[in-house]
Amino acid sequence: MGEDQSCNSFVDCLCLGGPVHEVVVGALVRGGQVLLVHRRPDKHANPDVWDLPGGLVEAGESELDALARELHEELGVGVDTSSASHLCRLGVGPTDDPAVLSAWLVRDWLGTPANVAPEEHDGMEWFGLEELPPPPHLLARDALVDAMHDLRD
Repeated sequence: MGEDQSCNSFVDCLCLGGPVHEVVVGALVRGGQVLLVHRRPDKHANPDVWDLPGGLVEAGESELDALARELHEELGVGVDTSSASHLCRLGVGPTDDPAVLSAWLVRDWLGTPANVAPEEHDGMEWFGLEELPPPPHLLARDALVDAMHDLRD
């Protein structure tokens, strides 16, 4: 990479000519349902859709550290990262603003989820597998559905 570009992690070094955002999302699951948040219509990324809560990985953070921080900031819960299992990692976003999305299944947390980030979301709701709204990332949804089926078995 040129001197004016950084290469701080594997995703910064993708053949996209520049830094790539790293994003983590978490699927809190209980009783065959998953918690989704509704992104505000004025959001830059994925506006006005139901999605898994999460956000950007900050410099020096691991994915699990970022996941725990984001779910605390957005839902007010403490995540037991040892209960988290990786679902998938995929490239998302437009070519001029790419991101790598890493989705995690979370089975254990402390506290009652609440929308403590109304500037990010205008709603949250538990959904069963048969009720899931259209996803912003189909591959992440497929991985989530497969994992939730495995939990039932």
